Amino acid sequence: MSACRKTSSLFAPFLRAYHSKPLSYSARLSPASPRSRTVSRSGYPFPRASLLSSSGFDSVRQFSSIPEGYKVLITGGCGQLGLAIADNIRSQLGKNSVLLTDIKEPSESIISSGPFEYCDVLDQAKLKKIVSDYDIDCIIHLSIILSALGEKNPHLALNVNINGFQNVLDISKERNIRLMCPSTMGVFGPTSPKTLTPDLTIMRPNTIYGITKVHMELMGEYYAQKYNLDFRSLRYPGIISADSLPGGGTTDYAVDIFHSAISQNSFSCFLKPNARLAMMYLDDCIDATVQLLFAPSEKLSQKVYNINAMSFTPSELAAEIKSQFSPDFKMSYNPDYRQEIADTWPFSLDSRKASEDWGFNPKITSVKELTTKMFNELSNHH
Repeated sequence: MSACRKTSSLFAPFLRAYHSKPLSYSARLSPASPRSRTVSRSGYPFPRASLLSSSGFDSVRQFSSIPEGYKVLITGGCGQLGLAIADNIRSQLGKNSVLLTDIKEPSESIISSGPFEYCDVLDQAKLKKIVSDYDIDCIIHLSIILSALGEKNPHLALNVNINGFQNVLDISKERNIRLMCPSTMGVFGPTSPKTLTPDLTIMRPNTIYGITKVHMELMGEYYAQKYNLDFRSLRYPGIISADSLPGGGTTDYAVDIFHSAISQNSFSCFLKPNARLAMMYLDDCIDATVQLLFAPSEKLSQKVYNINAMSFTPSELAAEIKSQFSPDFKMSYNPDYRQEIADTWPFSLDSRKASEDWGFNPKITSVKELTTKMFNELSNHH
């Protein structure tokens, strides 16, 4: 089953708009000489000097439609999130519209699904060559060391999360291409508001992961202001999906619990019963990412947006599993170092601005709906 829904409605206005554009569409995404950058993203020619208005901001390149042959590069593309985003975009623009890069060995299914290149984001020269050879129009940067692993190996997290991002940031600036880099609720810390945490508020995280993501947000906004870079970011809550096994992250209990319920009818949770956190089902996360990626620039009032779908605790999720799956389901609690991370994160995020600006509208918004969805998906897998 596909990791994300085929949301043709997201692309319909863009697809209608670019059928009449003069740019030709290549049947393959293959290395080629870069297209002249004297062609605007809406498909019309303009002098290179006109990229900047007298005020210093990009007043021409609005990306109000998707030109034919639009090419997206996803770093860290072999992970669950990258594959799901690629599947979503390819379902609308063709299998060759997305190039995946990663340091992981790709599976046969990944190779057959579309273009792939081995690339470490710390290797700026190779990444720059790939972007040039494939004439990439947009980068989605997903190569990241997450919260739990970052606390175990902070040096690695600093290197990948900061230096890797800087490479992508500089290449995007030099090539004048759009950059989408997801952020996290981990940018907030113990002094941030816990409930309906706003887009703009105190950000004093005390994890390496959160610190590097604050750095990413601020550098992206700086490059947008200083160099007119089209930078966009979403702050993800905990992401839940039936399509992959848990990886040991702070919110991964909400995935592991379903697998354990099916196999053992019990679960030992590494968070406390009342550890409330903001959450979202993967399909809604992918839809939101693609929506913001292709939203017209003039509709965006800021560079970074909160998104949130629901909020629950381990005990509330366990109660719903008992109700829907087995009244004999047993839940125990053995908090570890991840509880300290969860203690600093929001209960919920205020995502009203995302809804107002570009139509963010998650479909699964309660623990009851999530539980039903997860068991239905896992039963299909089994």
